Amino acid sequence: MFEKNLNVGYLLDFYGDILSERKRSVMDMYYNEDLSLAEIAAEIGISRQGVRDIIKKSEEELNFYEQKLGLAQKLRSTEEQVNRLLCLADRLDVSDEFVSELHKLTKIIKE
Repeated sequence: MFEKNLNVGYLLDFYGDILSERKRSVMDMYYNEDLSLAEIAAEIGISRQGVRDIIKKSEEELNFYEQKLGLAQKLRSTEEQVNRLLCLADRLDVSDEFVSELHKLTKIIKE
């Protein structure tokens, strides 16, 4: 059975613009709109197998970009570090200004 790898949806957010329009469209329908292979096939006029092939090739491409660039992992790591800092700031009762700056940093990272 063909199962969704939800990490690919995360990678799609990072590298989706690098994919061809057709691949990006299929991946968006599959991961973001949660359409089935049959629904996507009917939408774009190809077979279910054709849709599956596009998804598999796109997943490989996205994983390749992440392997070479590592941007998604770097963001996750940065978010984890900021969250740790926020927890430490709360426990240490640091100034409101410091906590405010950490929250601003969190917002910037998530944009």
